[in-house]
Amino acid sequence: MATDVYQTPLAERYASKEMQYIFSPDKKFRTWRKLWIALAESEMELGLNVTQEQVDELKSHAEDINYDVAKAREKEVRHDVMSHVYAYGQQCPKAAGIIHWGATSCYVGDNTDIIVMTEGLKLVRKKLINVLNELAGFAGKYKELPTLAFTHFQPAQPTTVGKRATLWMQELLLDLDDIDHVISSMKLLGSKGTTGTQASFIELFHGDHEKVRELDRKIAEKMGFDDVYPVSGQTYSRKVDTRVLNVLAGIAASAHKFSNDIRLLQHLKEIEEPFEKNQIGSSAMAYKRNPMRSERIASLANYVICEAVNPAITSSTQWFERTLDDSANKRMSVPEAFLAVDGILDLYLNIVDGLVVYDKVITKHLMAELPFMATENIIMDAVEAGGNRQELHEAIRKHSMTAGARVKQEGLDNNLIELVAADPFFKQYGVTYEGLMSKLEPSNYVGRAPKQVEEFLCEVVDPILRDNSDILGVKAEINV
Repeated sequence: MATDVYQTPLAERYASKEMQYIFSPDKKFRTWRKLWIALAESEMELGLNVTQEQVDELKSHAEDINYDVAKAREKEVRHDVMSHVYAYGQQCPKAAGIIHWGATSCYVGDNTDIIVMTEGLKLVRKKLINVLNELAGFAGKYKELPTLAFTHFQPAQPTTVGKRATLWMQELLLDLDDIDHVISSMKLLGSKGTTGTQASFIELFHGDHEKVRELDRKIAEKMGFDDVYPVSGQTYSRKVDTRVLNVLAGIAASAHKFSNDIRLLQHLKEIEEPFEKNQIGSSAMAYKRNPMRSERIASLANYVICEAVNPAITSSTQWFERTLDDSANKRMSVPEAFLAVDGILDLYLNIVDGLVVYDKVITKHLMAELPFMATENIIMDAVEAGGNRQELHEAIRKHSMTAGARVKQEGLDNNLIELVAADPFFKQYGVTYEGLMSKLEPSNYVGRAPKQVEEFLCEVVDPILRDNSDILGVKAEINV
């Protein structure tokens, strides 16, 4: 690795080799050649003067790109597409004259962008499904473990550890809906010409509009797409990039929320992300176990969310049939958003796979607050025994304030149960210490949480996992 030039951290530290290859120059130029083959073969099938021998020659050199020739040629002509047309022609002398016939640079450039973004989305989807699979196992395992729930990060009615995990999953399912929609709606640019009118192809096919339309359909089919965008300028609408990056930003937001929860839970010492044997948490404080992976998710997520603004601005400022002020921006914002989300999902998968749950700490925290949460049940039982609800509510409110002050001001344990049990006002309605303690069973306060987890996994998540069983089993490697 060169140490005297800038290296993008997205490649060096965060993104997988698989995602990096999708947006690599090699992938791009190999796709160009496949597009030239699809064009030539389709033109032949529709009656233009292209021979099978020429198509076969193109196919025989689809993979062995002579980069040295293309690079030398580009120094002369300052045009990347024409340099690669020239290099391909050097390997395919019989087909040299028909390579790129009737096309403009956007035929290979824009169609390749659509192809690599679609492949990138499919890899993101694959990893998203695997994160859901890991979360499903975690949710099922801890569906019945009561834990203190929070609203406004203040103690609220209990939930379960598994139920909380379903909240993370629900957001990812919304992202899955979005990514499936965008993947299903991705279309090629096709062969639209310099301003999108297909004028060059109308000339090639001597005014036969149907053959020009069929050329688009054939190219799309050969490249694995169902259709092309019916109209365009020179480029596909840059709003497509906006849709794609909005999906990535949505996944980033969901992962960020998860990372927030894990960091707060780690602060509470209830749940921790994986911490390796020789990992150092702090250069100064040897005891530290910082939630580094979750923090990295948050950091990358912020980047992706901001990156989604770029294509929105770019698409809104295009002029007429095209301007080139999209070029530099999109060649950075689109790939880097994909690389960052790829890194985010690897981190997400790695964290869930190794989450450590401290059930005794969870129970301790819950039991410290549960007496307050049991007050409504105490009131209801006393009313049933003949008490006045308003009087009971006021009495228990005062005891709650006293117990709360003891906890916060003196640092002592919550003694609300003892205060209520010793109060003659409550004793007249049959309230006893033993009876009150019997009410402090955490599972009595989680409502339908365990059943909700079961129903959610069985009815919503498991069918998705079954339908995608062929892409399960991804394991994430964290580089640093």
